[in-house]
Amino acid sequence: MTKISIITDTDSSLPVDIAAQFNITQVPITIHFGESIYTTGLDINDAILFEIIDQTNKLPTTSAPPPSAFEKAYQNAFDHGYDAIICICVSSKVSATYQAALTATEHFPGKDISVVDSMQLSLAQGLIVLRAAKAAQNGVSKNEILEDIDYVKNNLHVYAALPTLKYLALGGRVGKLAAGLADTLNIKPILSVQDGKLDLVEKIRTMKKAQKRLIDLAIESVGDKKIDQIGFFHVNNLPGAKNLFQELCKVFPCPADPIFAEFTPGLSVHAGSGVIGFIILTE
Repeated sequence: MTKISIITDTDSSLPVDIAAQFNITQVPITIHFGESIYTTGLDINDAILFEIIDQTNKLPTTSAPPPSAFEKAYQNAFDHGYDAIICICVSSKVSATYQAALTATEHFPGKDISVVDSMQLSLAQGLIVLRAAKAAQNGVSKNEILEDIDYVKNNLHVYAALPTLKYLALGGRVGKLAAGLADTLNIKPILSVQDGKLDLVEKIRTMKKAQKRLIDLAIESVGDKKIDQIGFFHVNNLPGAKNLFQELCKVFPCPADPIFAEFTPGLSVHAGSGVIGFIILTE
């Protein structure tokens, strides 16, 4: 039986304990505040990230892992007796991570390494990774896992609500005047992953109505299909994510083992503190 290692990056938002349970390696995204460099999962999380942002009133830059980081992860997998590697990366539409992982394979001629562009981000990417890792542990062949990844990518539903446009304005993604007006009018954007990018799909007044809209979108996404897995991500707002789960369970049967995860700094910096969202994988 081929022993398959599953590798990803920290934009997958997978909690450390889950990654460890299923032997998933997460190559870290780095965060740069001027000359200071922080490593996701090591010395920075969402709470620390926004403490620094609010103190400086400036957004950091983020960096995809260099090819050398993936080379190290690949070598470590082979050193530990793995025969093959599947590396599942954050969407190539939002990061150079996929290209770095691909470049790293050039240092392993003849080795069995497949690099996958998830075309997703955060826990949507994470659910793809987790499903692949479970399959690998159960002895599923590499080709079957790769085929299943394509299936999962087409059955994920991702929506999120932003409580403020302040941080998008800091990053220049919306004008400061427009952001200030939106906050004055209490407008809460609804985002979804479309064509590999996190895009604005609706604008809702008040966070309470935005959460109700998230529930409506979940109902529309699921329809008469069965839910295979459900997850919730947040930026410094675990109570909001748990409340969203409780409200969703009132309208359709939810799996008993939802994943709650931080959005993680590499993504949170672009959305802002307070975000809540869900990922639903339907069969």
